[in-house]
Amino acid sequence: MAEQLEFDQTHQTLQDVSDALDSGRFVHVRRTLQDMEPEDIAHLLEASPRKSREVLWQLTDPEDYGEILDELSEDVKDNLVSKMAPERLAEATEGLETDDVAYVLRSLPDDVSREVLSQMDSADRHRVETALSYQEDTAGSLMNTDFVTIRSDVDVDVVLRYLRMKGELPDATDALYVLDAEEKLTGYLQLTTLLTSQPDVQISEIMEDPDEALSVTASDADVASLFERRNWVSAPVVDENNHLVGRITIDDVVDVIREDAEHSMMSMAGLDDDEDTFAPVFKSARKRSIWLGANVLAALTAASVSNLFEATLEQMAAIAVLMTIVPSMGGVAGNQTVALVIRGIALGHIGDSNKRELLLKEGAIGFLNGLLWALIIGGIVVVWKESWMLGGIISAAMMTNLLVAGIAGVTIPLFLKKMNIDPALAGGMALTTITDVVGLLVFLGLATIMIG
Repeated sequence: MAEQLEFDQTHQTLQDVSDALDSGRFVHVRRTLQDMEPEDIAHLLEASPRKSREVLWQLTDPEDYGEILDELSEDVKDNLVSKMAPERLAEATEGLETDDVAYVLRSLPDDVSREVLSQMDSADRHRVETALSYQEDTAGSLMNTDFVTIRSDVDVDVVLRYLRMKGELPDATDALYVLDAEEKLTGYLQLTTLLTSQPDVQISEIMEDPDEALSVTASDADVASLFERRNWVSAPVVDENNHLVGRITIDDVVDVIREDAEHSMMSMAGLDDDEDTFAPVFKSARKRSIWLGANVLAALTAASVSNLFEATLEQMAAIAVLMTIVPSMGGVAGNQTVALVIRGIALGHIGDSNKRELLLKEGAIGFLNGLLWALIIGGIVVVWKESWMLGGIISAAMMTNLLVAGIAGVTIPLFLKKMNIDPALAGGMALTTITDVVGLLVFLGLATIMIG
């Protein structure tokens, strides 16, 4: 109920702002934007057509630019950043966490990025350059360098006085990190433990071992999986020498999980997960035409199978009426398996140790569903067309295709993953092509043999 109310309020705000822009009430729009949070302004920008978006950006308080850019999808962010002067962009990113600045700058041309970095002070520039040096989609690109460190040879009272002197802690701080003289991570101390311990207790006695510190080269998918399983709020990041180089917080991990979900959903349609909803027509058409071209090849492959049995189709019209049923059922069954396997791969549930069991399981499901629907569809065809021969043909084809769909639904994503191809991008199309070809080949082949 609360989500629906927020959804309605967002669309009402969008409508009010659009009406105000159309009527030229720019002062009203500026005041509305000043009362909104940066993440809400980002949502408003993404939901606005491009012309309105540019006006809204000009009416937005420049002090909020950095936080807004951090919340925008990559396509929208790049479009706005490309029109900003380097010195203005440097001002916008001032005060942002290191990983957020790196996100804003990462997709910029090298010369523009260097010019923006030159506008920063040396300390900030060094931190951002270090973040940019890590490969995208790794722990290094996600982490920020805003954390609190302590020594193990002091007591609780010393640490508490140190924290009071600092005055504030970085956002999402739930632990302090214990370093030795060489800046290596030796442990961490939960704030709850610190606050409930006696003042004279030494830190070395209550700190915990950093057994699960994240490697700076770990993939963002592995990081998200660990945060999900361990229910972390933050986690330290170390280099190959166990030096503490940063920490990752839950807000960054939530972004990774959301982006991965969007990527899987959009990839199944052949779209970029960061594609602007209101991108230019020709740009969107060009991107989508590539995927449509791939689908045309798949469709022509299935059509060529039908063409092999043209004489059979001419001889018996009932075959033409029924021929779409078998490929359709195989495609649905196979895509169910593909979705399950892609999810299992993403969650780390599937590997070399259990893929054989999964293959046998899905093959058995395909066999049972094939047997069930072969009997049902076969019976319907016998009653409908009054032909035991047609009922037997479609039953055999249905049985075969659902079994193949179950096996292919497992093997295709695993094969694509092994070839470093995104299963979400190509798995569905490859599966549909196989079930169409096998379904038509078996159905029309059996019909040709029986008619002959």
